[in-house]
Amino acid sequence: MSRLLDEEEVSRQLADLPGWTASGGALLAEVEAPDFRGAVRLVDAVADVAEEMDHPDIDLRYRRLRFALSTHSAGGITQLDVELAHRVSGEARALGAVVVGSGG
Repeated sequence: MSRLLDEEEVSRQLADLPGWTASGGALLAEVEAPDFRGAVRLVDAVADVAEEMDHPDIDLRYRRLRFALSTHSAGGITQLDVELAHRVSGEARALGAVVVGSGG
């Protein structure tokens, strides 16, 4: 099982993840895709990545997606979530989507 990161570790890691925040034991981001199909493609791309790492909570509303990353088996944020956030951001950029913030 992955080790939980403390607040200082999470804050330090978030410095390299523009638009991502931490709240309630999860990393959060809202992403805006160019269109609905782009948003669905991003969900598909993240699903492929998530099979290798961890499984995010994803809320899709037209062309906006909200991601919540938490290692459920560890009860909070681990290095797996940080790595997945980097991968989500990279997949978003590749598809022309933009991380616009945490949505809350």
